[in-house]
Amino acid sequence: MRRIVSLVLLFLIASLATSSLLAQTKQRSIPTIDANELPSEARHTIALIKKGGPYPYKKDGVVFGNFERLLPLHERGYYKEFTVPTPGSRDRGARRIIVGKAGEIYYTGNHYASFNRVRE
Repeated sequence: MRRIVSLVLLFLIASLATSSLLAQTKQRSIPTIDANELPSEARHTIALIKKGGPYPYKKDGVVFGNFERLLPLHERGYYKEFTVPTPGSRDRGARRIIVGKAGEIYYTGNHYASFNRVRE
């Protein structure tokens, strides 16, 4: 019985270690994009962020939870999100700028399915 419990514990530890390594590998593979390659609306949103607003959407500046775990892992509240207007969209659309407390900037054009780190 002890042997079975030991094997189960060993399996659980190995599973946790593997998922941690996969998360770290996933985080390292965030592609970069030059700011001048972003849509003009995204560049405008970055300028508003640097200026401190005012922001056109009520939800601009709220905490981004990183629930997809595609960005580097940090404590809750580390990231803030801002809307990038989408021409022709009746709502906020799918484009966002995410800013970390250390000043790093990420862009998603597909509502958090993937990200690019913005190089200024």
